[in-house]
Amino acid sequence: MKVPSIRTLRKYHRIAHVGEIARRYFAMNAFDGVLTILGVLVGGYFGHVRDAGAVVTLGLAASFAMGVSGFYGAYMTEKAERSRALAELEESTLSSLRDTDIGHASTYATIVVSLVDGFSPFAAAVVAISPFFLGAAIHIETAFYIAFALAFAELFALGAYLGAISRNRMILSGIKMVSAGLVCVAIGYALGSTI
Repeated sequence: MKVPSIRTLRKYHRIAHVGEIARRYFAMNAFDGVLTILGVLVGGYFGHVRDAGAVVTLGLAASFAMGVSGFYGAYMTEKAERSRALAELEESTLSSLRDTDIGHASTYATIVVSLVDGFSPFAAAVVAISPFFLGAAIHIETAFYIAFALAFAELFALGAYLGAISRNRMILSGIKMVSAGLVCVAIGYALGSTI
């Protein structure tokens, strides 16, 4: 099978409108990744987990699970939707489009969107737990505080990014995302104090 050139991939990118879809998946799933790992951090902190290795294991397990779930979920969904759209187009043109630029662009879009969907929550989560990779080099409490700061910085950046895309106020959009993280921490704290 011939490997498509960069120029060909760019053409597929335009035909399938991948940029807009990938941006949406990236922001949505990175947000899920940060909030999920924030839940792990809150649970670890208020559950008195004071072993960096345990936090890394829990965090990576959650990160991989989100990545695999994101990839396969998006792949199956995109493949079904794009196959249906291609079939409808074939019915209206009374010809097979499987081996055309439109058919190849559909396959390209499915793969790219799936990779973005799987990678974004994984990457966002790994960034947040990165202080724990230092192990005993930093105090566990410090690692938690830095991890919380990173998670909230990611939430703010995602909100600002969405604000820029929608041409709304970036800072306000960032604050809205941070407020979701604060709700997550508050719920974790409430659970930790009652158990």
